[in-house]
Amino acid sequence: MTDPTISTAIASAIQSNKSEIALVNTHIHSNPELAYLEFIAHSTLVHSLRRLGGFTVTSPAYGLPTSFEAEYGSGGRLIIFNAEYDALPEIGHACGHNLIASASFAAFLGVAAALKQSGLPGRVRLLGTPAEEGGGGKLKLIEAGAYKDCDACLMVHPGPQSKLPAGITAVSYVRMLANVKYRVYFTGREAHASIAPWHGVNALDAVCLSYNAISMLRQQIRPEERIHGVFREAGTRPNITPADCCVEYYVRSTTRRGAEELGKRVLKCFEGAALATGCAWRKEDLPAYFDVRPSRKLCEAWMEAMHSPEESVAWEDPKDFFQGSTDMGNVCYQCPGFHGVFGIETEEGAANHTKGFTKGAGTQEAFERALECGRAMAEVGWRVLVDEKFAAEVRREWEVDMKVAEEGN
Repeated sequence: MTDPTISTAIASAIQSNKSEIALVNTHIHSNPELAYLEFIAHSTLVHSLRRLGGFTVTSPAYGLPTSFEAEYGSGGRLIIFNAEYDALPEIGHACGHNLIASASFAAFLGVAAALKQSGLPGRVRLLGTPAEEGGGGKLKLIEAGAYKDCDACLMVHPGPQSKLPAGITAVSYVRMLANVKYRVYFTGREAHASIAPWHGVNALDAVCLSYNAISMLRQQIRPEERIHGVFREAGTRPNITPADCCVEYYVRSTTRRGAEELGKRVLKCFEGAALATGCAWRKEDLPAYFDVRPSRKLCEAWMEAMHSPEESVAWEDPKDFFQGSTDMGNVCYQCPGFHGVFGIETEEGAANHTKGFTKGAGTQEAFERALECGRAMAEVGWRVLVDEKFAAEVRREWEVDMKVAEEGN
């Protein structure tokens, strides 16, 4: 348990800055921006941090124009809170990244206040992480050293309250799927589709054949695995045999190794379709997201810290509550990680990546839940900084799990 005086300092810091956090939350939600183009969200958070004062703010950071870093403290261990803020095409903040940014902002302010009050060594960092929605922003941050020497990285994510059992408002231990991604190009030969169709090599046929092959492959994959794709380019006019077509596919499984192995089977579908139609084909690897492997110790501590009478946290049930993928999974391979999920109310139970979820992510109730999750994250982060035994257990558990991951489990 956190020292009551520190818990009070954390809660007071968040409460006293609630209006500031709310302004940030509303502005980000009202101005949705796509991956690597989050200039409004970036400047909103940076200006707020500088206005509050007392933090070392670096903007832009790690070579990414829409990333930033804010830090407080010195010496000791380092904890990081991820602030996501990118949105989705056409449907805005349908994954609630405004709430993620708000929760992490609150947690950062809480831990900074605790460090200031206690005078103890330790560092807390709020890291602006752009482009989670397919862009792999955290992969670039990892490569640039943003998570070097990090003792724990924490964040929370909103999901649909309708998928949670009655009386449960959040899930602590959330495993998420690994995701390998391909953009595949088929090249044939154009021809007039009526005058001389025999001169053509139809790239769209290769697209359709691979689509059907993958649909058949789905019968022989595990229940928790997923394969889905879209046609990016599929011809221009009906009377021109399509010579250049493109598809994009996501291949998911419970582990990094599992996704890579399933990906090999999917690639054979493309290869076979190209061979059957006489097309050439090539693939472009898109940023792969590893499976989220949460720290059990951090998850247990968060459940303990979520002591509000309005919040009841489940360990991992329902297990299918949040079967997506995120680049936070890659961070979990760099340091101990936490990625809890909290429910928000949406119209007719709308889930993530829908317009209904966008609306739900902009409500006051959703914001209040994000703040409470952020407060609990701050308490967990504080324990990592000051509790030697707890920090050692978190590190030891993570090292063992990384060995398990290397074995493909």
